[in-house]
Amino acid sequence: MSGILMNCMWQRRLGLIRTAAMAGATLFCCREYDRFRASIAVRVPEPLPDSLWLTCPVLFDLYSRHFPFSNKSGIVALYSYRVSPVPSSDVTKEASGAVDDKSKPSDCFGKDTIANAAAKVGPAVVNIAIHQDFFGIASGRSIGSGTIINKDGTILTSAHVVVDFLGTRGSSKGKIEVTLQDGRTFEGKVVNADLHSDIATVKINSETPLPEAKLGSSSRLRPGDWVIAVGCPLSLQNTVTAGIVSCVDRKSSDLGFSDTPREYLQTDCAINMGNSGGPLVNMDGEIIGVNMMKVAAADGLSFSVPIDSVCKILEHFKRNGRVIRPWLGLKMLDLNEMIIAQLKKQDDSFPNVTKGILVPMVTPRSPAERAGFCPGDVVIEFDGKPVERLKEVIEILGDKVGVPVKVVVKRRGDKLVTLTVIPEEANLDI
Repeated sequence: MSGILMNCMWQRRLGLIRTAAMAGATLFCCREYDRFRASIAVRVPEPLPDSLWLTCPVLFDLYSRHFPFSNKSGIVALYSYRVSPVPSSDVTKEASGAVDDKSKPSDCFGKDTIANAAAKVGPAVVNIAIHQDFFGIASGRSIGSGTIINKDGTILTSAHVVVDFLGTRGSSKGKIEVTLQDGRTFEGKVVNADLHSDIATVKINSETPLPEAKLGSSSRLRPGDWVIAVGCPLSLQNTVTAGIVSCVDRKSSDLGFSDTPREYLQTDCAINMGNSGGPLVNMDGEIIGVNMMKVAAADGLSFSVPIDSVCKILEHFKRNGRVIRPWLGLKMLDLNEMIIAQLKKQDDSFPNVTKGILVPMVTPRSPAERAGFCPGDVVIEFDGKPVERLKEVIEILGDKVGVPVKVVVKRRGDKLVTLTVIPEEANLDI
């Protein structure tokens, strides 16, 4: 191999393996009966052909007493790494010692990445203690978490932390005591709360400046992204746990919630009692979710409300003082190629579509029934916009109640029908 000299020596007496790469001067040593995992990075001082591949072992088992690079049982696993050509300009810069800082990745995960993210959001994370009385007799207190999202003292938390609900109406559980990371304590007041999203805002008043956390975006999250959860689990204030995103769109129906369609972030961060209402944070120290629950019978199954959904709820709070949810009376199902193929196989008259939203059921005496919807309709256009997913319909509806909406559906025999539906406000008490 041009530009590379590999020299490997097996020394039984000293029990050493020495692997030297002249291009990188890399040395690995170990005792004879150790097991170790190693990865070798080689920098080539001149461009290599684009088709060059290096195959090297990454797991050695020295109990076998075989040379690691042989084809015998000493090699447990092999991985192939493609060597990308090194631009000549980069080689020139490195040779002269002038390396452009802009070439370094901005999202490099270092040893301080998690600590820095926790440090950014930590001062704004608060402990929420609810002192509960029963007929004037103190009966204990509950603990939750929250995050200051505005310097005016607005705190974002979970509704079940601060409110007892009867239907959609709620009342405070008791006196709310908010403690900051710096030890300051305030009395809090519930401003808004919504049971079905489990989101609430609490207000505190301070004569001195308050820290605030930055809201991020949950739309760019991917399974495998690192996140941290901050809060007060089991009354242990200022606790940080780390994990990864397991699923970015876990459906509420998957969790047994059938009242309103919602999506959650699933993570493997350690979440326990007292974490509710605390922030889920990305590596930039931005809030990307509100922690709300875990699966009691399983480790590594925790769920958070995505911050994009939370921001919409906060807008409802700001405009209306509550969350207004339009109701059509339709059960809807997102279609894909596999589902369409199955439906066509069962019924040849099923409309010829490649995408859309199926209506398998229409609620009697609902706005949808009055508008003329029928089971089997495929919604392809909603309020003048083509749609493929129920999520898009919900976004278009927003808080439109009493506003006529035109919907284009395709029926058996490929018949196109335009319907006009007037949404009503959902009665979630039913």
